[in-house]
Amino acid sequence: MGALPKRKVTKAAKGKRRSHHHLKLPQLVSCPQCHQPRLSHHACPNCGTYRGRQVLQIKEKRSVAQ
Repeated sequence: MGALPKRKVTKAAKGKRRSHHHLKLPQLVSCPQCHQPRLSHHACPNCGTYRGRQVLQIKEKRSVAQ
């Protein structure tokens, strides 16, 4: 047998504990080369640059999905 709770966990206590379990939106920044939104600290999926250097070879230009 494992450990068992001494008392019932109330709905309020359970909700307070779970209040930080929500999903967060990704932080998008503008690419300095092509000005398309991209994730911070990631290479741009549109132009393939990161910190002013070409790091990905992009086969075709993608359009921005809105």
